[in-house]
Amino acid sequence: MGEGEGDKRLIFFGLSNQLVVSFKEENTVAFKHLFLKGYSGVDEDDYSCSIYTQQEAYDSIFYVINQYKQLKNISLGTLGYGQDENEGSGLKICKQQYKKGTMLPSNDTLNIDVATETECILLKPQELASKKAELKLNSSFFNLEFYRLIQVEISFKLKGIALQTIHARELPDCYVFQNTITLNNRAHSGKIKIYFDSDTDIQECKDWHISGSILQKNTQYVLVFDGFVIISCLASLILCTRSIILALKLQKRFVNFFLEKYKRHVCHADRLEFINGWYVLVIISDMMTIIGSILKMEIKAKVLILTMQASLPKVLRFCCCAGMIYLGYTFCGWIVLGPYHEKFEDLNTVAECLFSLVNGDDMFATFAQIQQKSMLVWLFSRLYLYSFISLFIYMILSLFIALITDSYDTIKKYQQSGFPVTDLHEFLKECGSVGYRKEQASMPFICCCRRQQSDDNLILIN
Repeated sequence: MGEGEGDKRLIFFGLSNQLVVSFKEENTVAFKHLFLKGYSGVDEDDYSCSIYTQQEAYDSIFYVINQYKQLKNISLGTLGYGQDENEGSGLKICKQQYKKGTMLPSNDTLNIDVATETECILLKPQELASKKAELKLNSSFFNLEFYRLIQVEISFKLKGIALQTIHARELPDCYVFQNTITLNNRAHSGKIKIYFDSDTDIQECKDWHISGSILQKNTQYVLVFDGFVIISCLASLILCTRSIILALKLQKRFVNFFLEKYKRHVCHADRLEFINGWYVLVIISDMMTIIGSILKMEIKAKVLILTMQASLPKVLRFCCCAGMIYLGYTFCGWIVLGPYHEKFEDLNTVAECLFSLVNGDDMFATFAQIQQKSMLVWLFSRLYLYSFISLFIYMILSLFIALITDSYDTIKKYQQSGFPVTDLHEFLKECGSVGYRKEQASMPFICCCRRQQSDDNLILIN
């Protein structure tokens, strides 16, 4: 139950993260339609749109100002003006240009200082309807000299609330969108490219109150269920640990008995026969589930393979192990890189992308499309992709082929010379009243042993 609960929590966390990615992308599209004059809905190459005349440049700038001014009256989203503790909220407009110079088109002369200067003004929301804002809008700041203009950058913060998480029985998230609109004239080619960039920061909502919601009614039940999960996983952890300890004690008694009676050391493979690897995995799963449940309760709902020993079973075991690693990479890419790469937005797309990488397809595009807004994300994406490609192409696929070849050679050799009998099975053969038939060794190490009455003081039952 603990293992299944852990899988569910991971899936729920991934789905919640997918809602966050979807909310961010939809808001970015909405902002482009709100603040970019003449935006067609489709970006042009790596920029949003472009303009070609001076009037279009002025119209684009004042369009942003006017839309920002009446945002609450025109926006369909739950948006508000962001507040900066240091500078205050508002629309910040900065123009970067070369220092004063002269241009005479008549005789093709240009005298300009290539040193740059930056000038900015701040339009606060509460001032946009006042005469003070009118004075700023009519100031010489907006008299642009395009022959020396490098770029105009308009930046502003907006706040939003993602109410869709309430339907998933989670508390709503509050977002701060740092939007930047850049009119890039560095080429001075007669075409100004307009870029729109939006960085999102998730913050905890303050002073929230949700009345009559499913979340409020079921919070206590969810906490009780989390407590039940912790108790169940703890019981499973104790029982599996007890089984491992008893197995180790039995192993120790067998090793000592074999050393005293036969003067031989038991091989490592026979020692491993006493330990059930599934118990080890269950213990790890229970520990992770308990830790995850405790963390989940603290934040209030914020949210491989043993005993297969022949040719086909070995391949199945190997595939299961490789599949677990593949799923781990899939969930990791979905959860961590989802907000920064379109190929990692949902679980199905991530699985298809990784499968393509294993087959050597689309590698450069996957590397190149990672957004470089954060150096930490860029470094993680490189480590993630390089480790996945190296592990699966150079190791796992090679091991898979080698495993099949080795199994074929081993089985062919055993068919000619007979299957080997280990010390453990030789011991079980001697202690059993039913004869151990040699032809049974062709089976994958299956042994039947009937215990005699006189052996009660020698054999432990786990």
